[in-house]
Amino acid sequence: MTEQISFYNTMSRAIDKVEPVDGKEVKMYCCGPTVYNYAHIGNLRTYVFEDLLAKTIRLAGYKLKHVMNITDVGHLTSDADTGDDKMLLAAEREKMQVLELARKYEKVFFDHTAALGINRPDVVARATEHIPDMIAFVKKLEEKGFAYFSNGNVYFDTSKFPNYGQLSKQNRTELKHGARVEQDENKRNPSDFVLWFTTSKFENQVLQWDSPWGRGYPGWHIECSVMAMKYLGERIDIHCGGIDHIAVHHENEIAQSEAYLGHKWVNCWIHAAFLQMKDGKMSKSKGEFLTLDTLIAKGYKPEHYKYFCLTSHYKTSSNFSFDALDAAKNAYESLVSKIKELKQSVSDNKTVDIELESSYIKKFNSFMFNDLKTPQALAVVWEVLRNPAMPPKSKLNFMEHTDKIFGLSLEGIIKEREAELMLPDNISKIIEQRQQARMAKDWKKSDELRDVLLDKGYGIKDLPNNQFQVFAIKKNLIER
Repeated sequence: MTEQISFYNTMSRAIDKVEPVDGKEVKMYCCGPTVYNYAHIGNLRTYVFEDLLAKTIRLAGYKLKHVMNITDVGHLTSDADTGDDKMLLAAEREKMQVLELARKYEKVFFDHTAALGINRPDVVARATEHIPDMIAFVKKLEEKGFAYFSNGNVYFDTSKFPNYGQLSKQNRTELKHGARVEQDENKRNPSDFVLWFTTSKFENQVLQWDSPWGRGYPGWHIECSVMAMKYLGERIDIHCGGIDHIAVHHENEIAQSEAYLGHKWVNCWIHAAFLQMKDGKMSKSKGEFLTLDTLIAKGYKPEHYKYFCLTSHYKTSSNFSFDALDAAKNAYESLVSKIKELKQSVSDNKTVDIELESSYIKKFNSFMFNDLKTPQALAVVWEVLRNPAMPPKSKLNFMEHTDKIFGLSLEGIIKEREAELMLPDNISKIIEQRQQARMAKDWKKSDELRDVLLDKGYGIKDLPNNQFQVFAIKKNLIER
């Protein structure tokens, strides 16, 4: 059984219900990293959001196929088809081969995301491994009249696509300014974009392939359309990325994809806002940015930054400062301390309040199912921990549930203690009966049950406030 989930759709400017196109599986594509440098913490905030989205979809009972690309060719220093290739510049800077550099930063990227509790997507597609697919895609656009060859390059003709600008709600004239388009006399329209470059431009481009238009390489935008369709089919439920992708990259994806297909391509576009610094958006182009390694070197854990990310909604720009990170660190460590206290106070009968536990889980889920309201969901976590009426075991059960979504490394702490407290069911039942006898002041029955436990190899030590400690008096007995 599935729950209703809804998210803010950039296309409709409304909270839209997710309904899988095929009725069975949610198909989600996310724009991945350009692997020419470290992903900075602003980039990682977007991947934290996308992972929360994926886990929430599965929590709601849906099957999910999550695809992400790796841009290892074709991303220029400007979104407007101008400048040099980022991969080439970085390879020259580090005196490495381009693909060697790409694999280096791809590995670091996945090391960092794993440290943040982010699951690897179901499919990770490298651009360089899908060049024949891109060539075939461009050829079809050309055959359908949406693409033209001009002075060595193949361009998409935006004038042939009337809906161009539908995502950003701008017309093509406005998009010209938004994309920072430099004069390109080869284009029919300022908003046209390159599908395929040949040797007539950027002669120093290292990665090149033979094509019907000459030896060259793909434009940046084409890769996402091609790989998304290859692994998810012709209709996609969700497409994600940062808000910087809306006006150029995603507009171009929509144009080329729907021109190719002849129908609507994506149902829901979901975008994450920027991480802001004092001087504006964090950007690698400025040459100074913070990585996860930077934070770790300063004494922070990945979980501290993850907690920081959870304190703001993905659609809201988050203001980063070390004071804010310190606050997140203190809150997270307090959370860990409270869980350790709960572990110590859980008695072996593991009393639970199923009704209260379920109500809190439902409350937590409702915030996540309604556009990933992480600050409110996080507030529910603290509400649970501060509720004196909720048994410790139920609190731990709730925390285990939330950590499957938040990924704050709490589940490992909880599970570790659970393994230590594990007792056979028949022993737990005797302990529970003895506690009931003690509460009824039936000391004779209490002593008899204590002797039964001793005969089975367990000792029990009574503590103040009706607490107790159980221990094995025969080696390895608990594991039998």
